[in-house]
Amino acid sequence: MKVAVLGGGIIGISTAWWLSQDGHEVVVVDRRNGPAQETSRANGGQISVSYAEPWANPQMPLKLLKWLLDDNAPLLFRPRLDMRQWRWCLAFLRECLPSRLAPNVRALVGLAEYSRRTLKQMRPSLDFDYRHQEKGIITFYRDAASLDDSLQMADLMRDMGVDRRVMSVDELVQVEPALAAARHLIVGGDYTKDDESGDVNQFACGLAAMAEKAGVQFRFSTQINRLQTEQGKVSGVEIIAPDGSFESLQADAFVVAMGSFSPELLEPLGIACPVYPAKGYSVTIPVLVPEAVPTVSLTDKDQKIVYSRLGDSLRMAGTAELSGYSRSLNTKRCTSMLAQVAELFPSALDFDNVHFWSGLRPATPSNVPLIGRTRISNLYLNTGHGTLGWTMGVGSGRALADLMGGRQPEPEFPFLR
Repeated sequence: MKVAVLGGGIIGISTAWWLSQDGHEVVVVDRRNGPAQETSRANGGQISVSYAEPWANPQMPLKLLKWLLDDNAPLLFRPRLDMRQWRWCLAFLRECLPSRLAPNVRALVGLAEYSRRTLKQMRPSLDFDYRHQEKGIITFYRDAASLDDSLQMADLMRDMGVDRRVMSVDELVQVEPALAAARHLIVGGDYTKDDESGDVNQFACGLAAMAEKAGVQFRFSTQINRLQTEQGKVSGVEIIAPDGSFESLQADAFVVAMGSFSPELLEPLGIACPVYPAKGYSVTIPVLVPEAVPTVSLTDKDQKIVYSRLGDSLRMAGTAELSGYSRSLNTKRCTSMLAQVAELFPSALDFDNVHFWSGLRPATPSNVPLIGRTRISNLYLNTGHGTLGWTMGVGSGRALADLMGGRQPEPEFPFLR
């Protein structure tokens, strides 16, 4: 059948790739001038099964109260006259109930582990480099209470098959010697050797090129206006071509993979899509002293910041702002991020040539993405991956292709039916 995939980030491109491998005729539509130019442009680089845990947990409501007026808070809430924002926040608070934690973690870990395994299987056949590292992820803690709180999650992860080993500061420095200069800031941490890192933008662009060779058609610089329906099905999508002309793109099935912009397309059809943008920041800094910059990917759990070595640069990313669709940079948060990385690696980076970026992560209240068929039989979703789009991207695309092909996907996950 002919499938229109709406959205050209890591999720849309992965979906298109696996659908093409099933023999479908696939067209990808995106408003940008190339693949992976929005949320997949410059994220933290981690493929982190060990960090596949929801923001919503029983401790989070109290933390949010403490962070409410702090511009440097890891999760910043800016109230707006936006009912979607308030509905999302209420649903988020429900997901903080103790009974919701384990099911959400189980769903995230199951899909994340499947996606990482799928990527490993793909890697020998890839004809491009994406600056990946297979050296695991260290999560470190600056506060003893935070470290103690993490032990329960580490136990839960191990029960689900994630080898998340708690380590002393000395053991962490042994795994990643570049942490030696910052050991006085760290009280302990954990390490997951099977996790990876890499440049999601380079991967998405490379996979898009392979998909195009396999017959996938890409229509970039094309605005998606609305879904058209007829007799209870989606009959087409109204688009504006690069020359400004209106068209109706016809297909047998449609996949909405538009990240934070998915709800706007689905709302006129009455399709529930509880996704709201959580703006995140990243900083890319050239490396001056290679041996003093980590090759093992890092997560600063207390600051909610991740670090990944991407060739001759260090990428740091994190924070979240629930403040609508603006991508404007908050100067205070940018300054704070630079201060944090300078504290960890003071003389190893070129701070005269830093590059800031922000992106809108498509977050669901539970952090569990929406994957599967809607109540309209030929309309499918693959969206809402939050901070884990790179971690779950390859597996999400493959799982949805299985569903669309009438097969049961491998991971245990609450797919839409």
